[in-house]
Amino acid sequence: MTAVSENAPYFLGIDGGGTGCRARIEDTEGMILGQGLSGPATTRLGIAEAWASISRAFDAAIEEAGLSADDIGRIHVGVGLAGIGRKGALDALKAIEHPFASIDFISDGEGACLGAHSGRDGAIVIAGTGSIGLGLVEGRQLRVGGYGFPISDEGSGAYLGLKAVQLALRAHDGREQKTALLAEIMQRFQNDPMGAVAWMDRASATDYAALAPMVLRHADQGDAVARRIVQNAAGHIDTLVRTLFEKGAPRVCLLGGLASPLEPWLSPDVRRRLKPIDGDAVSGAIILARRAICGSRTE
Repeated sequence: MTAVSENAPYFLGIDGGGTGCRARIEDTEGMILGQGLSGPATTRLGIAEAWASISRAFDAAIEEAGLSADDIGRIHVGVGLAGIGRKGALDALKAIEHPFASIDFISDGEGACLGAHSGRDGAIVIAGTGSIGLGLVEGRQLRVGGYGFPISDEGSGAYLGLKAVQLALRAHDGREQKTALLAEIMQRFQNDPMGAVAWMDRASATDYAALAPMVLRHADQGDAVARRIVQNAAGHIDTLVRTLFEKGAPRVCLLGGLASPLEPWLSPDVRRRLKPIDGDAVSGAIILARRAICGSRTE
């Protein structure tokens, strides 16, 4: 650990998502002092539950960093949080008492965008359970898609699973070519369409997305229907990327659990224009925290 001034600030970045929460503390030189993890942190679970998860993550990071109670008052915090756009969520979070020098909140997507481009203008397309295009350009926020499954989130894991189930039911009826993928899908439901209907009644986007690895596996093995599903999904991701460029984004990164498996299926012009990320969503939250003392953004 490098020596720091007695009054030097610390910067704590937190990325709170639907599957987990990560926290990281850095000093003014960017050295990592401590990290922490906890469970889901999204306002969908309620403000109290989200804050409890955030607190567990930053408590673990503070403990690992070995900071004292006096040190905590010198920590500037940035939080990227899933679901922060829900009505009243931001005001409720800002009303929570905290011991830090400052705290600021943004959406988890905006945090990922800041991290991906080191705080510079740019955009991201997230392809995971859902999909969305987000950008920050000259003070403007860009958004393309991401309105929720099943009405949106094209090209996502949930989209892949939905299309596979739809086509499996058609193949069962004789309305679609029966392939290895569609046979495996129907085996999940004991080859009973009513089993698929019963599953549908309680299935979430996550449940549909759980079928995506199967679709991708069969596509890689040459299954004609699987390839068609993946090619269509990649086409939707192509459109998100191109639309962000059309809206003025100078650079775009592809993120999310499906980024790597889908990238080979993207159009050549899109693949050429994508750039690797500079940092993760926690890095973006730390950039937000640093802005508290440089005047770009305040609590």
